[in-house]
Amino acid sequence: MIKVLFICHGNICRSTLCQSLFTHMVKERGLEDKFYIDSAATSTEEIGNSPHYGTVGVLRKHGIPLILHRAVQMRKDDYEKYDFLIGMDSWNIRNMNRIAGTSDGEKIYKLLTFAGSGRDVADPWYTGDFDTTYNDSVEGLEAFLSFLEENGYLMD
Repeated sequence: MIKVLFICHGNICRSTLCQSLFTHMVKERGLEDKFYIDSAATSTEEIGNSPHYGTVGVLRKHGIPLILHRAVQMRKDDYEKYDFLIGMDSWNIRNMNRIAGTSDGEKIYKLLTFAGSGRDVADPWYTGDFDTTYNDSVEGLEAFLSFLEENGYLMD
C-alpha cells in the first residue's frame, strides 16, 4: 500500500482538496486498494476545523466527493509512516522538513515538481482563487500518478 500525506499550511484548503481529489482519481482508476491517503497542516492555526467552504465549493462544482476531515498537524512520526509527504509550496516544504527533523527529506515533495514545475500551488486562503488551486492540483496529481506508474509503484 502506498501511503500519501498531502500537506499545506492550515489543512483546510489545498491539502484537503488534494486528499479528496486524489482519492477520487485513484477510485476512478480502480486503484483505491493500493493507497492510504490523508492530509495535514504544518501549523496549528486551523486544528479541528473542517475544509474551507471554497474547497467544498470547487470540489462540488467538479463533481468530486468531499472526504470528511478535520484539520490536524503533521507529526514527526508521519515521516516514517508515509511513503510520500507532498507539500503545496516552498514554505510548506521547509516546515515539513523541520517537523520531520530531516534536512534531506527523501520522502518530501512539492506537488508541482511531479509536473516538471518549480511553481507553488497558490494558497486560496489569500488569493480567493479556488479554481486555479483546483487546476494546479489536478495537474500535479495527474503527474504524480504518472510518476508512480513510470517508477513501478502501481504494478500488480
